[in-house]
Amino acid sequence: MTVAAEGAASGPLAGVRVVELAGIGPGPFAAMVLADLGADVVRVDRPGGAGGLRIDPEYDLANRNKRSVLIDLKADGGTAAVLDLVERADILIEGYRPGVAEKLGLGPDDCLARNPKLVYGRMTGWGQEGPLARTAGHDIGYIAVTGALSMIGAADGPPIAPVNLLGDYAGGSLYLVIGLLAALHHARAGGPGQVVDAAIVDGTAHLTAVTHGMMAAGGWRDQRGTNLLDGGCPFYGTYETADGGYMAVGPLERKFYEEFIELLGIADKAPARDDFDSWAALRAAIADRFKERTREEWTAVFGASDACVAPVLSLREAPAHPQLAARSTFVDHGGITQPAPAPRFSATPGAVRRAPARPGADADEVARDWGVTSLIEGNPS
Repeated sequence: MTVAAEGAASGPLAGVRVVELAGIGPGPFAAMVLADLGADVVRVDRPGGAGGLRIDPEYDLANRNKRSVLIDLKADGGTAAVLDLVERADILIEGYRPGVAEKLGLGPDDCLARNPKLVYGRMTGWGQEGPLARTAGHDIGYIAVTGALSMIGAADGPPIAPVNLLGDYAGGSLYLVIGLLAALHHARAGGPGQVVDAAIVDGTAHLTAVTHGMMAAGGWRDQRGTNLLDGGCPFYGTYETADGGYMAVGPLERKFYEEFIELLGIADKAPARDDFDSWAALRAAIADRFKERTREEWTAVFGASDACVAPVLSLREAPAHPQLAARSTFVDHGGITQPAPAPRFSATPGAVRRAPARPGADADEVARDWGVTSLIEGNPS
């Protein structure tokens, strides 16, 4: 099941307590991943919000499966109330610029003094040190300096930013989650608590490890749009259809490629795939053929094959794809169609249990469950 009764605990992280100091972007998403897996995530919101992109809390899916308390960290008693939560937590997540948490009295030293087994997660773009550590930044800049952005786009065009999936969420959130879980395992095995310094530049650079190896071996050119996996290859890319849709083509292995050109209907006239000098002609032949039918028609042609061809669907279209529908990859909860928790567990499945937390709505409930009376008595929120 990927939808559970409101608030019902489920998932492999059930029983793990997480304090999230409200922020934007990769920190909240990392906390959502933990919450999806069953952790009890309490988000500490502050009066006036966290800044950044504005979205109605009802639709902020990064805050699903969480509870929220409202605390003014600059008011008397604010820091003490958070430290009371920290004392009972397994993990803390903060995404401030370096030094800000320390100024609030919530830095690693302060928190680990109250809870020596705490895993303290820090989510930043540039990391905790270095010449840019204290400067502002966003996904596009982080992936730019790592070399990752340089690989995306056509050879004769500019680099294209892949929304903020590559830096914020892949290089940032998911590396923070990996670090938090590894440190939690270490602490529960008898080790001390520690700080997990997750920088988007570090994670994104790490994602390019295999490409660096290919480049060192002479199998990758440091020029976008000229390699096997970056659009340079005519049988690994996207093609427009008669109705303005697109098909994604990726039959890299020879046996899959042979099936592809057979189903496409160009087997008798396609230039040799291993003749690099003929790749332009092969690309043109594939493109011309795809323009003869609609995306729906080509989807029917390739749907049950091993040709490695798929329709390029929009966000609104994706939930209805037969494979995704069969796996319930998307679920409806609270009137919002949204991705289900991932990955899947046979014994302890994750679930969408709660709608996105509204700032401060859960103070009484959290105070009761965590035994933190300071959230109620003298609460500065």
